Amino acid sequence: MNALVPLPVLLPLFATGLSLAAGIRLKRFQRFISVAVLTAVVVISIVLMIAADDGPLSVHLGDFAPPLGITLVADRLSGLMLTVSSLVTLCVLVYSLGQGMADKDDETPLAVFHPAYLILVAGIACTFLAGDLMNLFVGFEIMLVSSFVLLTLGGTGPRIRAGSTYVIISLLSSMIFLVAIAITYAATGTVNFAQLAERFDDLSLGVTTLIQAMLLTVFGIKAAVFPVAAWLPDSYPTAPAPVTAVFAGLLTKVGVYCMLRTETLLFPGNRLGNLLLVVALASMIVGILGAVAQTDLKRLLSFTLISHIGYMVFGIGLADRAGIAGAIVYVVHHITVQTTLFLVAGLIERRGGTTELTRLGGLARSAPLLSLLFFVPAMNIAGIPPFSGFIGKLALMRAGVDNGSVLAWVLVGGSTLTSLLTLYVVVKVWNLAFWRSEPPGQAAEGTVMESQEDDADDTDDDVSDEGGPAVTPQDDHGVPVRPGGGQVVATSITGKAVTTTKRPPRTMLAATAATVVLGLSYTVLAGPLAAYTDRSAQELLTRTPYIEEVLRP
Repeated sequence: MNALVPLPVLLPLFATGLSLAAGIRLKRFQRFISVAVLTAVVVISIVLMIAADDGPLSVHLGDFAPPLGITLVADRLSGLMLTVSSLVTLCVLVYSLGQGMADKDDETPLAVFHPAYLILVAGIACTFLAGDLMNLFVGFEIMLVSSFVLLTLGGTGPRIRAGSTYVIISLLSSMIFLVAIAITYAATGTVNFAQLAERFDDLSLGVTTLIQAMLLTVFGIKAAVFPVAAWLPDSYPTAPAPVTAVFAGLLTKVGVYCMLRTETLLFPGNRLGNLLLVVALASMIVGILGAVAQTDLKRLLSFTLISHIGYMVFGIGLADRAGIAGAIVYVVHHITVQTTLFLVAGLIERRGGTTELTRLGGLARSAPLLSLLFFVPAMNIAGIPPFSGFIGKLALMRAGVDNGSVLAWVLVGGSTLTSLLTLYVVVKVWNLAFWRSEPPGQAAEGTVMESQEDDADDTDDDVSDEGGPAVTPQDDHGVPVRPGGGQVVATSITGKAVTTTKRPPRTMLAATAATVVLGLSYTVLAGPLAAYTDRSAQELLTRTPYIEEVLRP
């Protein structure tokens, strides 16, 4: 069974080579490779999750023992994270194929999307399975390279700017990470997690606190916790909907996972627990107030993402069995639900031509299925019973009450307020985009929303020969058309081409519905999920099973 551990990393990397070799000419083969490999990763991840319930699994690549070899470890936490992430990435891939981003959109280089996406999946798996700090860093860098490619697909101005911001912030965190790794190795002679868990006890308090603070800073940037989250609302919304969905759903949770791993395995005793609780509260309040002020759906969801990261940090800051278990439940819930909401945002943009809420309306009547696909995850993230969002928040609040400290009680109150404001935010979206009547300016079916920066020639189309505004021809129904036929040309606010349609491709709807069902399954399987996360929390806090598995002869 240990031989399966490296496959979630190796299979996507192998498929990347095949995808690059296939190129544009073998589009169907390229799509088949991507879907087949991600399906295989889903199956392997489920097998690893089940097998890890009996104890951690490990493999030393090249048969070199620590600290020389590359160690990959699958325990309950990493197995669960692998399973959820592989299911979500598969759904997002299917969604992107339905949207035509990977095979029909002229703005997206076909030969690049599939390899970049597969490398991203490999980087995520490497992070979850890494058994040492150096390979954790390698996983981060793999994700960074592929993320920049995916963020800048199409090469439009807003995407390049957003991608540049993302890369600068990521490189800064990588530099801090490298310094932390260097200090750790200089102080202990290893970067292997299991060996560090034994050797950190012999270090002075000042050195371990410095290393812990540096690692928390790095992972906090990755997780987008306040006050190092300002980059996220400006970076994610400009990307294509599938890319934004997988970034918002997964990449921030990689940072949370690293916090869970290092705080329990390397730094037991919760020395910085109060600091984490303060950061959690600030993330909740600042994030949700930012969401309240937004009128663009993607930016609104980006701020709710920052806010709800605070719930996970809340559980990590408590550092007891109930808090860690609640944090894991909420991570699983949020990966799925946040991804679903961004996929729905892509469908809304395709239907209405924009994600600006003031220009949307009437979707409950004109697109009832789309309305349902939004309503379910919206109520889920707001914490309405009996959805998994309610279960995760209740578990964290109970852990805070059981903790009994003043700061924990403040977090319980902050969690309640954040949940109520989240409900207000999703109700606002529902009222503006779905419930009210359709505004006069909403884009008609077939409108092509095109960036002003896409082509220099577009500016010339907006001016007549006499120097005044150009008059756009209309059809018999008053809908603008291009001269000589074709589709309508309008100005996009997102920097990419969007063709509106009353009926999105069935593949997009099916992929979104699959993520909705996955989110609902956490409610149906709440008992087994809670039991599994409780065992996972116990294993993390005990530390012994992980250490013994990695260091056994």
